[in-house]
Amino acid sequence: MGPSLCELRWLLALLGALLLLLPLAQGEDHYYTFILRETNFTRLCTTKSILTVNDSFPGPALYVRKGDTAYVNVINEGYYGVTIHWHGIKQPRNPWFDGPEYITQCPISPGTNFTYQVLFTSEEGTLWWHAHSDWTRATVHGAIIIKPALGTTYPFPEPDDEEVLVFASWYDEDVMELMIEALSEGGQATSSNAYCINGQPGDFYNCSRETTHRISADYGKTNLLRLVNSVQNTNMYFAIANHSLTVVGLDGAYIKPLVTRYIMITPGQSMDILVTADQPLGEYYIVLSPFFDGQADDFDHSIASAIFQYSGNYTYTGLPAYPSDFPGWEDKQPATFFVKQLRSLNSAEHPIDVPKDNEITTRMFITIEVGLRHCPNDSCAGPLGDRLAAALNNISFANPSVDVLQAYYKYDTLSSFLLFASI
Repeated sequence: MGPSLCELRWLLALLGALLLLLPLAQGEDHYYTFILRETNFTRLCTTKSILTVNDSFPGPALYVRKGDTAYVNVINEGYYGVTIHWHGIKQPRNPWFDGPEYITQCPISPGTNFTYQVLFTSEEGTLWWHAHSDWTRATVHGAIIIKPALGTTYPFPEPDDEEVLVFASWYDEDVMELMIEALSEGGQATSSNAYCINGQPGDFYNCSRETTHRISADYGKTNLLRLVNSVQNTNMYFAIANHSLTVVGLDGAYIKPLVTRYIMITPGQSMDILVTADQPLGEYYIVLSPFFDGQADDFDHSIASAIFQYSGNYTYTGLPAYPSDFPGWEDKQPATFFVKQLRSLNSAEHPIDVPKDNEITTRMFITIEVGLRHCPNDSCAGPLGDRLAAALNNISFANPSVDVLQAYYKYDTLSSFLLFASI
């Protein structure tokens, strides 16, 4: 059987994009292989199969420098089509490799592969990649570490060490089955059973204490913590007992250093944080807890943990220290206070170009909402027996037969491809 119309259009689009990108090549090239497949993991006393990249949860991190290019060959050995999104990477003139299924590309079908070209142009700091198909993001994700370009440095003192911390949701049930159930019944999706730090729930869950993630710290040294919040749908509070945190980066850009005892990080967000090991030798809990400011109470209330442990000889006195002033689940004021303090760095080396009011030519009014669609006889699982329905400007999305980016450029003939490639 030959390639489908969607696949042919996709190949033409890729060729056109590659021709356009030839003059943009700079920096170093990196090559990665992602193998998507089902892998058994045991958490919360139960073993289950989850979709992973290279048999790991979270998936492998990409390490590049500003100005580099990464080529990631994704081999799909799973059961359904999947795409990969490079979260926060701008991909100038390279939208064909952005990843959201049916928006910029068709899903990578089981038994096939696709190589992404990822351009790191202006980003610097920590970002992440994740699956962008249905609920596969729950287990298919990993960090992207973008170091300063050669010949440049951080806008803060060089840290002595660094650690990547990826936060995630853990479900005892199959996430794809949960998604299908939520869509068919029209109600709220099932809450997660745990949160994880680098794939481990931590001390406060059953069957988890022996595998709690640990960070080893030398007294007087400063660690750069690279945080990624891949939790499905929940804002999270984060703190290290008795230690101050200095936030220096946010979503692949530097910010004015912010000293705080806690942070609030939203789903999809990444942060760069400096922490100095300046407390008495011992063990200190790293705590990850949900923050929810809605009216409903149907979210995972559990708390994930890791341990910040000092190197050296000292007497173990029992449990690690716990944060004494950590915000609660519904404490809105600490979240608001934290967010209002964030400021861009806006230095000569890292400028911010924000359009002035007199430079704005088009203003758009966009509404994003979750509404209700009526179900006969109150037969659905949403409020009032109706069905929950998300919408943008009152229009809900349905998967098309051809991805939206291809439809926009109307790749119907070879001549249109050649016209685009010659621009």
